[in-house]
Amino acid sequence: MFVKIQTIHFDADSKLTDYVEQKVNKLAHYYHDIVECEVFLKLDHSDERQNKVAEIKVHSPGKTMFAKERSATFEEATNQAVDALRRQVKKHKEKIRRGM
Repeated sequence: MFVKIQTIHFDADSKLTDYVEQKVNKLAHYYHDIVECEVFLKLDHSDERQNKVAEIKVHSPGKTMFAKERSATFEEATNQAVDALRRQVKKHKEKIRRGM
């Protein structure tokens, strides 16, 4: 699975990108047909405390899944988005399994 990480409005250090890649790669345990994941880490320039945004797109044959989460840290936002995608991936896998 190919993981592409883009940062918007800031430069991420290697520790953050490694963490995000590790978390996103865990989705392959639930569904092996995932081809690519696109991760967008955004720093929202608002006065809110929860101004870190993680958007993740998961591409598999015939299906694209998406999750967007906002939190106080990029790690927390990534965890929440990966959890949401894990549920979507499991649901999609069940639909495929029932359809066959």
